[in-house]
Amino acid sequence: MKTIVISWRYLWSRPLAAALNLLLLSLGLASITFVLLVSHQINQAFDRDLAGIDVVVGAKGSPMQLILSGVFHLDVPTGNVPLAAIKALESHPQVAKIIPISLGDSFRGFRIVGTTAEYIRHYDAKLAQGKGWSGSMQAVIGAQVAKQTGLKVGDSFAGTHGLGGGGDVHARTPYTVVGVLAPSGSVLDRLVLTATESVWKVHETDTALDEEDQKILEAEREVTLALIQYKTPMAAVTFPRFINTTTEMQAAAPALEITRLLSMVGVGTDVLRALAGVLLLTAGLSVFIALWGAVRERRADLALLRMLGAPPRKVAGLLLCEALWLALLAAVLGVLAGQGLTALLAWALQLENSILIGALSWPVELVIVPVLALGVALASALLPAWEAYRVSVFELLQSR
Repeated sequence: MKTIVISWRYLWSRPLAAALNLLLLSLGLASITFVLLVSHQINQAFDRDLAGIDVVVGAKGSPMQLILSGVFHLDVPTGNVPLAAIKALESHPQVAKIIPISLGDSFRGFRIVGTTAEYIRHYDAKLAQGKGWSGSMQAVIGAQVAKQTGLKVGDSFAGTHGLGGGGDVHARTPYTVVGVLAPSGSVLDRLVLTATESVWKVHETDTALDEEDQKILEAEREVTLALIQYKTPMAAVTFPRFINTTTEMQAAAPALEITRLLSMVGVGTDVLRALAGVLLLTAGLSVFIALWGAVRERRADLALLRMLGAPPRKVAGLLLCEALWLALLAAVLGVLAGQGLTALLAWALQLENSILIGALSWPVELVIVPVLALGVALASALLPAWEAYRVSVFELLQSR
């Protein structure tokens, strides 16, 4: 206990040097914490939102754009496809489940998604208030939508043309909120869900000139894309080829496209890891210099301790404890700073109605942070501690 107390006082006997070492070490650990948290939460969000979706079928274009727009609702869709073409896939022997998705409108930046009740069941979402829709122009809103817009069961609202806002308001065809979903952590939290018929009705009402024109529009109805689940894993080999070669649509495999996306994002995380490594190396050198200097400056104190009966290991332990104090403080500050940066990013993405990153999480990977702090501190203290250990009492007294 005396060693711990004395080492603490020794550490802060030079406050500026101690603060600088603590800052450098904390910055490196905060960078690593931030990268670990963001990588973990993005992977978790992707896994959660992709669960049970084997392939996305939509208009030809960029496969990654199709995945980002149809599954994560982060991009604009590649176009629309005929309703008849999607319905034809329902009878395909390799298709177990198909969920149509119709996009085009939004409300205060939140996308209005025309779909079926199966979309809610797919993510095992529960209603916090109200009920599901039973007809057109009824909406069930996600938890984040309710929180940021203030909508509640019984309220009415009109959608805006376009996914980014700023378009024409469909004032002639308002929606009525009939249900609010409980927070699920999935993409549903930031969506306005309604029956596919609602999306058709909104646009047909605004564009149809007469009854004949209305019938033409009904015959040419489209959806944006379809989320499909296979009956067997073997379908992953043949079904996308069937879609891409025999139809005017394209099939995009989420697992493949997200792997490509994460490999591109990985370049940025590698840069952050490299920066964190440089900061940790700098911090380690700084701690080493500080402790090496401390051994030189404290020869008189070390001599006194040895004369009072302190064994060499006790003297070396003082230096190691001093380094461990730095490691402990830096690990706490680094993790807190990393969590703070992640919370700031989560807040910014929430304002953009973008992919959800939680404010606080404690993945198992975070154990690497205190381990790194301990490793850097001990590596920096070993040589100074050995120097203090091996010098004899006579030499220490001679240095007086």
